[in-house]
Amino acid sequence: MIPDVDGNSIVYLNGDYVRLEDAKISVLDRGFIFGDGIYDVVPAYDGKPFRMDGHLARLERSLAAIDIKVDLGRSDWEQIVQNLIDRSGLGDCMVYIQLTRGVAKRDHGFPKNATPTVFCMVSPFIRPGAAAREQGLSVIGIPDVRWLRCEIKSISLLGNVLAKQQAVEAGVDEVVQFRDGYLSEGASCNIWVVKDGVLFAPPRSNLILEGIRYGLIEELAAAAGIQFNARPVSQHEVENADELMLSSATKEILPITSYNGKPVGTGKPGNIYALLRAGYDKAIAAL
Repeated sequence: MIPDVDGNSIVYLNGDYVRLEDAKISVLDRGFIFGDGIYDVVPAYDGKPFRMDGHLARLERSLAAIDIKVDLGRSDWEQIVQNLIDRSGLGDCMVYIQLTRGVAKRDHGFPKNATPTVFCMVSPFIRPGAAAREQGLSVIGIPDVRWLRCEIKSISLLGNVLAKQQAVEAGVDEVVQFRDGYLSEGASCNIWVVKDGVLFAPPRSNLILEGIRYGLIEELAAAAGIQFNARPVSQHEVENADELMLSSATKEILPITSYNGKPVGTGKPGNIYALLRAGYDKAIAAL
């Protein structure tokens, strides 16, 4: 297929592939009015989607959680994602998927006959560079004051936006959030803690968004012989960790080497990170 001139100018909107500048929705769309919708992001390497089954399963869970029904099955989503990748001509890219409850008169209750709005677009994926991988990231700890349904990948991201802005204003890469003294997650990533060679993370619950890399890193840890324990992780444990890491679709897995202005462990990426990073790169190469 011949790539589009702009590389990422074609989007999918309600069954049609159109140029981004021609994609229009109503101002009464409930996504615009209420943030009433969900989204997901599928990364692709060299034109091949990575862990797409996991992303689509989470998409389906989020849709079910807010009771949006759409007449698209797993194979339909796979085709849309691959079509956008192929049309873009991009190698490493991200496919953004968003669904809202649709257009309706402004009223908080669910409308009875609204048709969901389905929107997807593709954009270039700039993978984390050598500096982030080899030197690590800086973070600060902040209270988690978001809502209690963080397991839903909602387009209502104001809490995450405000958290990320705290990182921006502090001149660091990310925040690490705590609810009632226990680790939840970053503004847009999962957080991993290492102590005495054991890998820890908060358990799957409504207090965190289960990143698709959560399951992947569990698999990589098992393959590398790293003990993993999903349990509540205290703020004290984070502050005294030997290693900290974060993971997300866009950041893959990266070391955190500075926390609240102080070195994490030796202040350099650790051995557990190195093992997980190697496993992650091997999983990409196996596509």
